[in-house]
Amino acid sequence: MATRANFKREQIGTGNKAFSTSRTTIETAFYGNNVEKVMDLKQAYRMAQKAPGTITTDMPIYEPERIGLPENAKILLFNDGETVGRFAGARVILGEVGVEETEIAKVLREAVYNTRYKTMYHSEAYIGLDPDFMVKAHLLIPETYENTMLNWLLNFQYKTAEYKEMYKSSREIGEEPDIFILSDPDYKHPKFPNGLAYFDPEHNCACLLGMRYFGEHKKGTLTLAWGIANRNGYASCHGGLKRCIKEDGQAHVLGVFGLSGSGKSTLTHAKHKGKYDVTILHDDAYIISSDNGSTVALEPSYFDKTQDYPLTSPDNQFLLTVQNCGATVDEEGKLVLVTEDLRNGNGRAIKSKLWAANRVDKMGEPINTIVWLMKDHTLPPVVKVENSVLASVMGACLATKRSTAEKLAEGVDMNALVFEPYANPFRTYPLRQDYEKFKALFEERKVDNYILNTGHFMDKKIPKEVTIGILESIIDGTAEFEKLGMISELKTMHVEGFEPDFEDKVYVNALKGGMMGRMNYLNSLKDVKGGRDDLPQEAREAIISIIAEIK
Repeated sequence: MATRANFKREQIGTGNKAFSTSRTTIETAFYGNNVEKVMDLKQAYRMAQKAPGTITTDMPIYEPERIGLPENAKILLFNDGETVGRFAGARVILGEVGVEETEIAKVLREAVYNTRYKTMYHSEAYIGLDPDFMVKAHLLIPETYENTMLNWLLNFQYKTAEYKEMYKSSREIGEEPDIFILSDPDYKHPKFPNGLAYFDPEHNCACLLGMRYFGEHKKGTLTLAWGIANRNGYASCHGGLKRCIKEDGQAHVLGVFGLSGSGKSTLTHAKHKGKYDVTILHDDAYIISSDNGSTVALEPSYFDKTQDYPLTSPDNQFLLTVQNCGATVDEEGKLVLVTEDLRNGNGRAIKSKLWAANRVDKMGEPINTIVWLMKDHTLPPVVKVENSVLASVMGACLATKRSTAEKLAEGVDMNALVFEPYANPFRTYPLRQDYEKFKALFEERKVDNYILNTGHFMDKKIPKEVTIGILESIIDGTAEFEKLGMISELKTMHVEGFEPDFEDKVYVNALKGGMMGRMNYLNSLKDVKGGRDDLPQEAREAIISIIAEIK
């Protein structure tokens, strides 16, 4: 078994990481006499279909039996209210400065007490799809949120005979206990009027209060699974990974890292017009072994935006459930979806694993290339980084802009450039651990590193076709790189219409300003969260060297 669900009586108590204050409070709620277990996916589907507010469309699910759903199952639509994205402001992580467990425990106890007045559903799923890495997760959620439970089971791996056997034979992962997540979307504590997403990462538990949006449950679960992976010899990845086999039979394994809206799904699923035999691991969540560079997907399904998929898109046949989209009746009297974010921003759908026919759950071949996807107008469409320290620190200073997948606090500028280390806002451990893991991949495993700007270069939008063309030249090994101006350890390639002009003082100052922004960000890490995410001096020196060379 990968994670521990049960313990001998003499192991139950202090000294065992499965029995901290937070975890014990959360886990105990799972055993109340108002709790019903729901382990069967078909049962969960029927419950979600009957839940108040659910819309059963006339759009059939493609081969539902292969997914484990009832025969003739239809796509279900369920909509939230005002909030249709994640809210980072609700995240509270035990271990960070200022987070007192004794105070949070009071909130947890009150929330658990409040559940006694409700019917609660307990379900289980596996996170990680290969015997190398599988952990078991438990979700407790109230009646009327059957759609959230169904989405959680579809997004992760619900328990089947096949996966139960796989889990039995899976590698034990340290002394890690199962993941326990308590959710009550209707409960708000006075101390947290905008909701609470509380994580005790060392003890693999979380509590989500006042958080309706399914993405909070998805990313909340991954938050804990990524933490387990980090402690046990893996680099945790928020991005996509694919393998491209060229005509000569050579395989190229490539990972792209980016936040929602950066193009990571588009680049991961690009078929390159049949140029390669493409195999996909996942487009959002996976882990890389520090030992051998192999990779494991954490989820079977895809939680994809519906913005770019009109009703007639052939990709929509692979939808399982849809959130925060509209509905209407077509000319044939069929109840159908209204996508393209007409109702609100960040419409979402869970897509079947069958969407990518060329899908695997593990890649034994070691990763060859890591790409940081950025939206930084000072960078040309592609930059090659040729120093392991600089490659890792540029990932730690991954620049982007906010997306509609987030709920932003009042006054936050949607268009401001922000830095999100390794495109993973869900880290619960010190940033240095990611920095060292990626640095080792570049240094010891000789993984290549590139930055792809998927936004604008100065004031000119970079089309996705240009980005895909660059990616293909990297895979083919035909890309010709030259120094980026006078910077010795950054190179770029000629892309017509996007040539950096180092005779233009406006551009030079903008590029220098972008690097100064990174320097300021790194310096800020000395104080933010009490310095918990501070990086070693070598990281700052790598950026200082670039700034000194920009003239």
